[in-house]
Amino acid sequence: MIPTTLQDRAAGALMGAFIGEALGVGPHWYYDLEELRRDHGPWISGYTTPLPHRYHAGLKAGELSQAGFILALTLRSLVECGGYDEADFCRRMDEELFPLLDGTPVAGPGGYTSQSIREAWRRRVRQQLPWGQTGGHADTTEAIERTLAIAVRYARQPARLAEAVAANTVLTQGDETVVSMTVAFGAVLGLLVQGHALDAHISGKLMDLVSSGALPFHAVTRDQLQPPRPGDPDPPRAGRFASPDALLTPSCVARAAADSEIRIEPAWKVSLVYGMPCAIYHQLPAAYYLAACFAGDFEAAVLHAVNGGGQNQARALLTGALVGAQVGLSALPRHLVDGLAQSAALLELSRALAAKA
Repeated sequence: MIPTTLQDRAAGALMGAFIGEALGVGPHWYYDLEELRRDHGPWISGYTTPLPHRYHAGLKAGELSQAGFILALTLRSLVECGGYDEADFCRRMDEELFPLLDGTPVAGPGGYTSQSIREAWRRRVRQQLPWGQTGGHADTTEAIERTLAIAVRYARQPARLAEAVAANTVLTQGDETVVSMTVAFGAVLGLLVQGHALDAHISGKLMDLVSSGALPFHAVTRDQLQPPRPGDPDPPRAGRFASPDALLTPSCVARAAADSEIRIEPAWKVSLVYGMPCAIYHQLPAAYYLAACFAGDFEAAVLHAVNGGGQNQARALLTGALVGAQVGLSALPRHLVDGLAQSAALLELSRALAAKA
């Protein structure tokens, strides 16, 4: 693998997410894989234009849908404020996104608005509720798709990363399990930006951060997940999340990807193994698997994510961030970078935030 700097990995994570999001625009949400192949051929190898009757109709190949729009909004806020400023982020949502929505699914930038953003819009615009009372119960990766930029900004500050990611997540998603899994993804991404590998040891590193109090997860086990001994006191809670299980998933999945006796062939069928739907508990294991399986091959990782159908846009976005953080911006395929709409502006933003990481 080509040696990278922290700034190269940080920018790679951000641009990798944008590329994955745009790759999913054309073939998004096909749960019938035969229909997907009929419409887009036996193997999707690049950006595609959505058909008129599909999600995101009207966009062109290489353009971003609403998840990319919100990620870019978050990125601009982080760059211009120097870090996470909740008031600035909320102002941008009020002024730049919500006026473009009407509360229905097929509306807004990209032609589709997710459940949690629709709920936040209803509470904020129709009910005039303050930010902080706007989070709904959607169990998707919607918040991860923007907070990954926050994770990149604070990659070397895990306590600040967890605090800022959690605070931003609850603005649109209120389920505590979803919040904990979102923070866990951000913590994993932060380690990858630092230069750690997505392998069997990554969960141990995350648990060390729990032990130090940097990550707000509760744990009762000792080092190496050994059981507590008779007489051991209940450890004080480091924070709000009931268990560290979301931090243990990455190592389990990475072990599976490295195990010669476990094979998902072709790798796009990871969507069938972990599930094609939108829920965060389907999406994260699949993204971790592809990112561990193709740690040095960004293009293979995101294309297998897209070709698996279902909620392939989120799968590709998350996978793109994880692998982009491992290979760095310098190793992203040039044709995928150049084929991305507004690539020059997105590159400038990504490099600007990476410089602050």
